[in-house]
Amino acid sequence: MILVTGASGNLGSTTLAALRARGIAATGGSRTPGGGMRHLDFDDHAGVDLAGVSTLVLVSAGYAEDDQVVGRHTAVLDAAVRAGVDHVVYTSLTGAGDHLGFALAHRATERLVRASGLPWTILRNGLYAELFGGLLMWADNGVESPFGDGALAAVSRQDLAEAAAIVAADPVRHSGRVHDLVGTPITAGQVAHRLGVPHRTIGLGEYRRRLLDETPGLLPFQPPMLASIATGIRHGFLDDTTPDLAELLGRPAHDPLATAVAAASATKPRPSRKRAAR
Repeated sequence: MILVTGASGNLGSTTLAALRARGIAATGGSRTPGGGMRHLDFDDHAGVDLAGVSTLVLVSAGYAEDDQVVGRHTAVLDAAVRAGVDHVVYTSLTGAGDHLGFALAHRATERLVRASGLPWTILRNGLYAELFGGLLMWADNGVESPFGDGALAAVSRQDLAEAAAIVAADPVRHSGRVHDLVGTPITAGQVAHRLGVPHRTIGLGEYRRRLLDETPGLLPFQPPMLASIATGIRHGFLDDTTPDLAELLGRPAHDPLATAVAAASATKPRPSRKRAAR
């Protein structure tokens, strides 16, 4: 049986759907499971049960501080060893992202995967085109960003999910391999052009101030994480490309620019009813 962790989240649910669309029996695991899913709480280390799982797609539980993330991944990998799982597929971070504020938890987990003694495949995922578009900020009938003219080799979540499904469906073929899954470099200026609006660059200090002072709901680890993405894109550290994604998919990747444009468009403020009526 194939089990996808984090199946209530975006990447996990899309991976599970991609497996089922290929006619492959798979189930999901989540702390808040839906119908037919398995309850998995990585913070309950002793309670993680992977009995009956042959291939485990470990979607990174990265929404936390590094020590908590690595602790969660340790718990699930220990459970995989106890259950005799045949293969682990881990969704990691592109090699170009080593300097990012959340890279170390991924690299530490890669070490754990290799040390587990289980057959493994590591998918080093690029940053989502959806994230890139969503980070653009609307202001004065245009968009602002801290990205400058820097480009991101962005990739759609759908493509990453399909890649994970392909590997999980035939894991032996990919055993011991690291796939670096990135897309075509795109810029904030290109997204703005497609939207038909101007793009204005803001300084990294101003961006950090907005994250700290004007963005409610962010957890303490998130502002430095987002700031590291901004400086990485701005200074050209995240625009490397590889052929891995297209080769794995057996087709060209989806256009990340179109995906980023759709994500940015979805965040555009709508005019109030009073203003629209004038």
